[in-house]
Amino acid sequence: MIRFEDIQEKVETYMKGADLDLLRKAYVFSAKEHKGQTRSSGEPYLTHPLSVAFILADLKLDLTCIVAGLLHDVLEDTLTTREAVEEHFGKDIAHVVEGLTKISRITFNSKEQQQAESFRKMMLAMVDDIRVVLVKLADRLHNMRTLEHLSPRQQERIARETLDIYAPIANRLGMAKIKNELEDLALKFLDPGGYQGLMQAMEEKRKITDEFIKEIQGTLRAELEKAGIACDFYGRRKHLYSIYRKIKRQRIEVGEVYDYIAFRILTSSVKDCYGALGIIHGLWRPVPGRIKDFIAMPKPNMYQSLHTSVISDKGVPFEVQIRTHEMHRVAEEGIAAHWKYKEGKGARDGDANVQWLRQIMEWQQELKDPREFLNMVKVDLYPEEVYCFTPQGQVKSFPRGASPIDFAYSVHTEVGHRCVGARINGKLQPLRTELKNGDIVEILTSPNHHPSQDWLTTAKTPRARAKIRQWLNVDRRNRSVDLGKTVSDREFKKYRFNLRKHQGDGTRLLAVLHELGCASVDDFYAAVGYGKIAPRALIQKLDPQARVHETAEGPIAHAVKKALGMSGRKVTVRGLDDALISLARCCNPIRGEPIVGYITRGRGVTVHSERCPNLEKLLYDPERRIEVAWESDDASRFEVRITVFSEDRPGMLAKITSVIAEAKSNIKNVEARTFEDRRGEISLILDIADLKHLELILEKVKGIDGVYHVERQVA
Repeated sequence: MIRFEDIQEKVETYMKGADLDLLRKAYVFSAKEHKGQTRSSGEPYLTHPLSVAFILADLKLDLTCIVAGLLHDVLEDTLTTREAVEEHFGKDIAHVVEGLTKISRITFNSKEQQQAESFRKMMLAMVDDIRVVLVKLADRLHNMRTLEHLSPRQQERIARETLDIYAPIANRLGMAKIKNELEDLALKFLDPGGYQGLMQAMEEKRKITDEFIKEIQGTLRAELEKAGIACDFYGRRKHLYSIYRKIKRQRIEVGEVYDYIAFRILTSSVKDCYGALGIIHGLWRPVPGRIKDFIAMPKPNMYQSLHTSVISDKGVPFEVQIRTHEMHRVAEEGIAAHWKYKEGKGARDGDANVQWLRQIMEWQQELKDPREFLNMVKVDLYPEEVYCFTPQGQVKSFPRGASPIDFAYSVHTEVGHRCVGARINGKLQPLRTELKNGDIVEILTSPNHHPSQDWLTTAKTPRARAKIRQWLNVDRRNRSVDLGKTVSDREFKKYRFNLRKHQGDGTRLLAVLHELGCASVDDFYAAVGYGKIAPRALIQKLDPQARVHETAEGPIAHAVKKALGMSGRKVTVRGLDDALISLARCCNPIRGEPIVGYITRGRGVTVHSERCPNLEKLLYDPERRIEVAWESDDASRFEVRITVFSEDRPGMLAKITSVIAEAKSNIKNVEARTFEDRRGEISLILDIADLKHLELILEKVKGIDGVYHVERQVA
C-alpha cells in the first residue's frame, strides 16, 4: 500500500525546492473528503488517489499534476465544489481536477453517435490542458491494476475501453511504459484463457531465454567494449499483448513465436548508436526488411531508436533496439519526459504531441459530425507509419494506405486542391497509388484542377480529408446559390415580385430572412438551391397580397424541372411545403419502400431508397439528410426495370407478358436474348403503382414454370 511519505520521498529525488506543504495539504484535504468511503476491494478509498499520485511522481511530473492526482475524485465522489478546490489550491489545480471530473463521467459503451460525442469531449478536455490526460492515464492504470474486484461485466467493459481508447492515447503520447502495462492488464480480463496460456508458455521458456540472454549479452558487451562504445545493455522479453497480437494476426501457435526476445542498448551518442548497429550486423546475420531507422525519421510520438532483427548462431531470431539514454527516457515516458512547467508554461511548443493536440482542436472545429471526428482521431491513434520524401529530401510520415493526395495536402492546402498526379520515384503515377516506405514523391498540379468527391475515399490523413470536405462544401454552396437564383427568378416572375424594391428597405428584408433561418440574401439563394426553402416563402412574408400571374407552366419552369430530373410530386419534405424534389436514378425508389431525403447540390432534395448502395457514401455529412415521406393521396405511376432468367423455350415470353398484363401493369419496353446453354434473359420496364404492386408481379412471374429467378434492377 502506497503511503504519503512514499510520494514525498519520490518528489524530493527530482524536484528540488518543491512546495511539500502544498502536497501535504492536498493529502489531508483528500483524506478528509474521502473519509468513510471504501473501494470495491474493501480498502479505504484514499488508497486510490495515493496510488495515482505515486504513479505521477514516478513519471517525474510537476507538483500541479501530483496534487491533482491526490484530488482527482473529490469533485465527483464528494460534496466538494470547484470553488472550494480553487480557494485552497489555486486555479490551475482546480482546472485540471474539473477536467478529470468531466472525463470520469464519460462511458464508451453507448451507441455509436453518443460514443463518438463522448470521445470528442474527452479529447477536448485533454487539449485544454495536457496535464488532464497525464493524470487520467495514471488513474486508469491504477484502476486496471485493481480491476479484479469488479463484476465480470464491468471488467470486460473497462478493459475494452482501455484497449480501444486509453492505451492508444498513451502510445500516441509516446508513453510506452504505461501503454504496455495497460495492454497487458486489458488482455488479462478480455481473454483470461489466452492470457494464462501465454503466461504459462512464457514461464516454460523463461529458463531457456534467461540463458540465451546472458550468452548474447556477454558476446555483445565484449565486442562493444573492444570498439570503445560505452553502453548499458538490457535483455528482455516482449510484453504479453504484443506477442498475443502477433499470434492472432499471423494465426500461429505460441511455440512458433521466435522473436519474443529483444535486447536494448543505450549509448551516450547518436554516433555510437550507428557504430553498435554495424557491430551487431557483423556478429549475426540481419533479417531483410527488419532494419528500421527511427533516429533519422522519428515517429510522430517523438520515438527515436534503431531497430534490427538478427539470427543467432543457434538459429534463434531476436530483436535489438539501439538508442541514446535521452531517447530511451522519451520512449518510456513520452510527453511526460518533456514536461517542464515553469513560469506558467507547459510542455515546449515545438513538441510533436503538443502540436498533435492542437491539431485535434482544429479538427473538432471543422467537423460537426462526432463520428467523423472519432474516425479522424483514430487514424492518428492507430498509426502504422509510412515514411516518404519530398524531392528536396524532407521526410513526411503517413498512415498505411495513404496516397499522393495525402502527400499533397501535407505540403500545402493549395497544392492539395490543385494536384492532378504524382511522380513517385521518377515515374508518373495516378492519385490513387498507395505510398510505400522510402518513396520520393513529387506532386504535379494544374491551376484549373480542384478536389472531387472521390478523393474522400482515397485520402487517409485527417488533414487531407478535412481540407477536401471544406472545399467541397464551399463549392457546393456556390453552385447552390447559382441554382437558387435561377429558381427564385422564375418564381419571382411568376408572382411579379420585385426583390430589388424590398432590398431598399434592408431592415425589413433582413428581419424576414432571419425568420427563414438565413443571414443574407445569398444564404436564402443557397437554401433554395439545396431545396430547404421555397422562394414562395419569402414572397408571402414580404408581399402577402402577391398572386400567381401564370395559369400554366411556362417554358422556363418546364426547362428547370427537366434539368432537375423532376417528375410529378410524389414525396413531401418534412417542414418544407414547396421544396425541389427529384427521385434518385441510382436506386429508383418507388412508393411503399423506406426512403431517405438527401440535399443535393443543384438538385434540391434527392430521394433515395434506404437500400441504395450509394447512400452510405452520400451521407458522410449528416446535416444534409432530411426527412421525407410518400404522399398518401398521390396516384402517379413508377417505371421499374426487372430481369427474368428462364429456360429458352417457345412461348416463354408470351407467358411472362400475359402474367404481367393480368397484374394490371403496362410493359413500356422489353428486351430478350438467349444463350447456347438453352437459357434466356428477358429485361422489361414496367409501369407500376407501388411496392406492393411490384412484389405481386415478381411473385407471379416467379411462379411460371421454367423461370429460374426474377430480380429488380437499379442503376
